Amino acid sequence: MNENNKFVDIGKKTPVKGGLIAAIIIIIILLIIVFSSAVAIVPAGSTGVVTTFGKVSESTYSEGFHLKVPFAQEVVIVSNKIQVYETDASAVSKDLQTVNSKIAVNFRVRSDASASIYKNIGPDYQQVILMPAVQESMKAISAKYTAEQLITERNQVGQEIKDQLESKVSDYGIQIEKFNIVNFDFSAEFNSAIEQKQVAEQNLLKTRTEQEEQLVIADADAQKKIKAATAEANAIKLKADAQAEANKVIAESLSDTLIRYQTIDKWNGQLPKVASSADPLIAMDIDKLE
Repeated sequence: MNENNKFVDIGKKTPVKGGLIAAIIIIIILLIIVFSSAVAIVPAGSTGVVTTFGKVSESTYSEGFHLKVPFAQEVVIVSNKIQVYETDASAVSKDLQTVNSKIAVNFRVRSDASASIYKNIGPDYQQVILMPAVQESMKAISAKYTAEQLITERNQVGQEIKDQLESKVSDYGIQIEKFNIVNFDFSAEFNSAIEQKQVAEQNLLKTRTEQEEQLVIADADAQKKIKAATAEANAIKLKADAQAEANKVIAESLSDTLIRYQTIDKWNGQLPKVASSADPLIAMDIDKLE
């Protein structure tokens, strides 16, 4: 009898222990849920925008671990990393040429503007803010340049578009890091005209090069002729100088001979009583006659 009552008491205590364990498990699960709802982790390069029952708070969370009010507050992650926005843009140049271009914009949301952008614009800020600003800036700057200038001054055009784009989106908290014009595309007629112009310029350059080469050759020939003529003139001059010198020598020799001849021819056979250095020829000749 006592043994049977013992077994009955044990059987009555077993359901109580099972309920206690289940309650503990439920409490643990609830605590985990509450704890997870009270924790917020903001990844690197992002800002956590805090909302309390849907209302956006002015304060934000930076990168890292944060605690929040469970179930009442939520943290929306807004990326502040550099993003790429690519689109096609159409514009008209100064000379009324249609310009179709593909552009790429590197931008990021400033961390101090994350809450404002989420509150006033939402997650679709690329389409709401960036796209219209890009199209408008592209049209405004392209209208200042001819189609040919858009090609030849591409870097300057890109910089001007970037500056104007920054002025339009910076107030919203969007920072433009880089603006790239990936490609310009014009009408078939314009492309054909550009090609013909390039061919004409190449032909003109070729003609000028050939003319310059011919001038160089002609100049070289002229220099050779000038050198040859100069050398010939110098040779003639040297020859003339030599001939003149020879003629001078001959003339001086003939003069001396003629003087001697005339002296002898006019001599009367009588020797001078006085011989001086004033007339050495007579003295010399008389000595020879003796």
